Amino acid sequence: MGPGGEDVAGKLAEAGLEVAAVEAGLVGGECPYYGCIPSKMMIRAADVLAEARRVPGLAGETEVRPDWGPVAARLKEATDDWDDRVAAERFTDKGGTLVRGFGKITGPREVTVGERVLRARRGVVLNPGTEPAIPPIDGLEGTPFWTNRQAVKASEAPESLVLIGGGAIGVELAQAFSRFGTRVTVLEGRSRLLGVEEPEAGELVGKVFEEEGIDVRTGVKITRVGYDGRFTVEFGDRSVEAERLLVATGRRTDLAKLGVGRIGLDESARTIPVDERMRAADGVWAIGDVTGHGAFTHISMYQAAIAVRDILGQDGPPADYRALPRVSFTDPEIGAVGLTEAQAVEKGMDVRTGYTPLSSSTRGWIHKGEGFVKLVVSGDELVGATTAGPSGGEMMSALAVAIHGRVPVSSLTHMIYAYPTFHRAIEDALRDIG
Repeated sequence: MGPGGEDVAGKLAEAGLEVAAVEAGLVGGECPYYGCIPSKMMIRAADVLAEARRVPGLAGETEVRPDWGPVAARLKEATDDWDDRVAAERFTDKGGTLVRGFGKITGPREVTVGERVLRARRGVVLNPGTEPAIPPIDGLEGTPFWTNRQAVKASEAPESLVLIGGGAIGVELAQAFSRFGTRVTVLEGRSRLLGVEEPEAGELVGKVFEEEGIDVRTGVKITRVGYDGRFTVEFGDRSVEAERLLVATGRRTDLAKLGVGRIGLDESARTIPVDERMRAADGVWAIGDVTGHGAFTHISMYQAAIAVRDILGQDGPPADYRALPRVSFTDPEIGAVGLTEAQAVEKGMDVRTGYTPLSSSTRGWIHKGEGFVKLVVSGDELVGATTAGPSGGEMMSALAVAIHGRVPVSSLTHMIYAYPTFHRAIEDALRDIG
């Protein structure tokens, strides 16, 4: 009953089906209680502090005194103090039955929750989501380390923080806490931050972090964690100490615990393969993080709509992930859609790229905004794009529409781009395509 599962269950109940929804955690899943909404509230507060610190040189003088108190209070209010009663009633008011507990597949169209056995006439929809993946680091188990779930419940910003993991979740939380005065060290095993995105994105975020006083160590292998009231993290012949340790090293789903082997699926796999209608097996649909198309609420909701149509026998387009958008909510913000240059090359495409710094647009220069636009082109078709800057995620949307609609690059080149906007940088990047 994450965002997609809640949507499927509610729509099927409204359509007249008898629906039982099983949830071991909170109805609504990770996004409203621990993920997208709370973390973006933290980031919004941190961005306000950063904007205030930019006043000198632009508009006068300021004195900034960070206070985590209002952030903690807003998070508690936004999550109803991590209570899902409103979401649960929203579903049951539509005629659905909510079953609390962990559901395990025990046979075809059969799910067991404790001592209760549920049998479906139509089928089963799987939306198990993911949970933080904890690496097997010596000494880590049993210590009071944080994941994103504990971080959003923090009553105050820690004095110091070591953050293991330089992906989207890690860099977002690192910057947010740093701007509230926490001394932050980021440890990343890859050669750069945001390793799944374009190299230019990780390099830009790393540069900004250095300027903001965040200590970034890449290419490290952590060997041990110690705790004696404070954390010590060892890597190679070096170590770093902090009040708190936050682990952000990816997400996982335990498919064996879910019992997917009973319906012929591989319990040792990381994901559940689905077809273009979200079918995973006879009478089984799967949506969301577990399908492997991205741990994003917008993917889960997109797949939910497809599954509902298939279950109800309604017409509609199959799944199409060519224009899959994603945003890392750092400052500068990193928006991306479609394929990176490396991914396009791996697919055997004849690739050309276009690149321009955001400062090539007058708006970028006015804002003193750091960022860039990078386009990945094959033939006359845009297959990927990355937009970094003060509104990187919003700027990306124009390119997502272009990829989704297969708008020829030649047409994009001859569009009119409003002046002075950040979007004007897209026009310069198009001119740069080799």
